[in-house]
Amino acid sequence: MANLIDSITASRVWRSFFRHGWPDTEINRSLVMTTNIFFHLHPVKVSRKSLRASSTWGLGVIATILFIILTLTGILIMFYYVPSTEMAYDSIIILQTKVLYGQLMRNMHRWAAHAMVLVVVLHMLRVFYTGAYKPPREFNWVVGVFLLLMTLGASFTGYLLPWDQLSFWAITVGTNIAGYAPLIGPKMRFMLLGGFEVGQNALIRFYALHIMALPLLMAGAASVHIWRVRKDGGLAMQGGQEELLDIE
Repeated sequence: MANLIDSITASRVWRSFFRHGWPDTEINRSLVMTTNIFFHLHPVKVSRKSLRASSTWGLGVIATILFIILTLTGILIMFYYVPSTEMAYDSIIILQTKVLYGQLMRNMHRWAAHAMVLVVVLHMLRVFYTGAYKPPREFNWVVGVFLLLMTLGASFTGYLLPWDQLSFWAITVGTNIAGYAPLIGPKMRFMLLGGFEVGQNALIRFYALHIMALPLLMAGAASVHIWRVRKDGGLAMQGGQEELLDIE
C-alpha cells in the first residue's frame, strides 16, 4: 500500500494538481497555503481582534453568502421567467403558483436582495468607523464603494422584471429622476430605457444588466476586493498596534 501511494504521489498527474509534497517541512507548509485558492484568501498573519465576531460581525462574509444565494436562486428563476412585456407577469405568477417551491425560490431571491443592500451598507459603515479606509487600504475602499453602487444597481434593475404596476411606475419615476442629472441625464435615461418610455426595450436592457452585466462585474470586483484584503495584511482594526497571530 505504501508503494502504491508513493507511485501515485510521484506520478505526473498528481504533480499537475499538487505542486508540493506533504506538509512535513516549512517550505511545503508554506506551499500548501500559497497554492490553495481557499487558504490563499487569508493573509499569513492576522490580527487577533479581527477574529472576534464582535469586531466585524462577519458582514463581508454575509454579503458574499447573500450574493451566492442570489446567483443560485436567480439561475433557477431564469428557467421560468420570460423577459417579454406580454408574458413577464404571467411567468412570475406561474412560478409562484404552479412550480414546486417556486414561491420559496422567488421569496429567497427577493429577501436576499433586500438583505444584501442592507448588509453592504452596514459593512461600509463598519469599515469607515474602524478607519479601515486609511492607508494602505484606500484602493480597496474605492473598490468597496463601486461594489455598493453595483449592489444598488442590481437591486434597481431587478425591480422592473416582474412587470407589475408597482415595478412599472417605480422604474418610470426612477429613470425620470436620472434624466435630470446634469449633462448626461437625458442620454443616460434613453440608454436605460432604449427609447423614451418604459417598454419592451427597457425590459430587455434591465434584464441583461440584471442577469449578466452587473453580476459579472460584481463577481470580478468582489474577487479583487478579497484579494486586496489579503495583500493589505488582513482586516484593519481600530486602535493602535495590533497583536498579530501567525496562522500558517
